[in-house]
Amino acid sequence: MKSTKKKTITLRLVKGTIACSPQQRATINGLGLKRREQVRTLENTPSVRGMVKKVLHLVEVVSETR
Repeated sequence: MKSTKKKTITLRLVKGTIACSPQQRATINGLGLKRREQVRTLENTPSVRGMVKKVLHLVEVVSETR
């Protein structure tokens, strides 16, 4: 029997985007993060994980559910 519970990942923006490249800024905006210390819970998909990998130095993975 398959579980209908979605896998999620919770992110926190730990650094500002003032000195980032435009591509990194666009990735942060795509993740739905707007200001420092903001926390966002997203669905754990390969596209989201790829975006997190691009800006791993700016975000912190708070929690992950499987």
